[in-house]
Amino acid sequence: MPASHPTEASIWDLRKADLLSSLARPPQHSFFHTGRLTTLASASRRFPDRLLAESLAQMVNSVTGQKVLLVQMVPSETGAAAKVWNPLHSMPNNGFAFAEQLEHLVSFDRLTLRVTNQSAERPFLSAVFGHCGRHFDQVLLLLDANAPRQALAEAVARSSATYVLVQQTVDSLFEFNQLDRELRAARDGIKTDLKLLLCLEHGEVPQPAEDFIKQIGQPAHLNLHESPANMDALHSHCGGVWPTAFKFDLRRLAREIGRCRVGLALSSGGAKGLAHVGVLQVLEENGIEVDVVAGTSMGAYIGALWAFGHDGQFLGRKARELEGKWGLLKLIDPAFPPRRGFIHGHAIRERLERSIGDSRFEQLARPLHVVATRFDTLERVVFSTGQVSRAVHASCAIPSVFVPVQINGDTYVDGGVSDPLPVDVLREAGVERVIAVNIIPTPAFLRCAREHEREQVEVRRRGFSFLHLLNQQINYFAYGNILDVTQRAVIGGQIRAAEDACRQADVVLRPLACDSRWHDFSSPSKYISLGRRVAEENLADIKQLVNRKEPAHEHQAPHHELAAAA
Repeated sequence: MPASHPTEASIWDLRKADLLSSLARPPQHSFFHTGRLTTLASASRRFPDRLLAESLAQMVNSVTGQKVLLVQMVPSETGAAAKVWNPLHSMPNNGFAFAEQLEHLVSFDRLTLRVTNQSAERPFLSAVFGHCGRHFDQVLLLLDANAPRQALAEAVARSSATYVLVQQTVDSLFEFNQLDRELRAARDGIKTDLKLLLCLEHGEVPQPAEDFIKQIGQPAHLNLHESPANMDALHSHCGGVWPTAFKFDLRRLAREIGRCRVGLALSSGGAKGLAHVGVLQVLEENGIEVDVVAGTSMGAYIGALWAFGHDGQFLGRKARELEGKWGLLKLIDPAFPPRRGFIHGHAIRERLERSIGDSRFEQLARPLHVVATRFDTLERVVFSTGQVSRAVHASCAIPSVFVPVQINGDTYVDGGVSDPLPVDVLREAGVERVIAVNIIPTPAFLRCAREHEREQVEVRRRGFSFLHLLNQQINYFAYGNILDVTQRAVIGGQIRAAEDACRQADVVLRPLACDSRWHDFSSPSKYISLGRRVAEENLADIKQLVNRKEPAHEHQAPHHELAAAA
């Protein structure tokens, strides 16, 4: 009988066996440099994910200055997919095996891989991903909703992070739950850390985090505001260009992938905390983008306004509404009898709500963390879900001055008691670059302030002042009286904690003035100007921090022997 001709499938089996044999050789070095792999998957069949991935790749290159490769994986039949692996079989020495298939775009390269859902392909995918990581600093692996699950499972296993695009539709949420189940099955029940990117259309409000968790099992990692629902919406409503809010969120995601996010920690400090406003104004004027804000007490109040979307100029106008001798009275709602505090704090909360309404954390323009202290245990509590104004009210509840605040059955006081400068909150959230604004004075600075106070007393003693004497007797806020004593005791416990936090920050701003008082809201412009001056003096360091380009190579062991050989 004449010899039968080999079929395309049998040729693929022979090539596969040959390639397995050649790739199974142990690597000469047990460690090698590799770039960062990130998977971007879609749980929506409508969203323009490819266009988003291309914009993201461009932004990653912009914020890191590194070589970026976008790998698009598309489903294919077995016979067509077999040709994909040929370049690996005859790899040039130290060269990129898929150089001929690369599309060289303006700021990144693109490679299209045709893959099937066969489990036998996973070792080859692992080899390809490892090979790409050896030649590029950042590798983005894009898989749309139709991508084979075996390819997605291997991409997830190889990646440092996996982001899933989700829309607030029944179909998209169902697609995500199904994807999650299939990934667990493909990984033998191992849970996958999927970071949800919630794509919000124009005017769409995100569900409360509690409801979203009930549906999905986890909160959204990042909201992409003003997301076009599909390609038609992008061209008809946006003229083919991403909306500004969407680009801002996408750039924040690019900085997260590039490990160069910028966080801003705003300390407590009472009226002196208005210096935060001046710092924010300077950051805005110089195009310094901040990805995450963490605030305590006054820092939480200012941070909430800014995270909501109000700019520094608006914050300045709101602060100047308190200007004048009696400005403080606008913030006082006396508690009678003053059993747990002299002030309820409802006036401060209502004032905040006039600017941000009853917004929840998930609705803010940028992520915000608010620090408060649980009264019973004195432990730090970080709010990042729920109603913003309630969390800020708790964070501002200075002991003895304000009545403690109740939230969901727990009692809270000022966040400055447990964490006056929340740098560690940002570090725990994975933020790589931190700017800290510290209003907490040091003992040396307090000595300076006391000397200034004595000089003022000497000036007043030259002429008898009945009003000054009366103020000293009946004003609980006057120097040495009960509220001043309580506040100084709190600051005494904050000084060391704040200094420890400063050592964890990359840039520290200290807008301090010897003639400042924690309850002096009558001269907001003085503190705002002080914040501006200190920020401008340190602007070079801030820009150097934000614009610093760092290599993304990591010293890692091979994930798989095939990947090592590649």
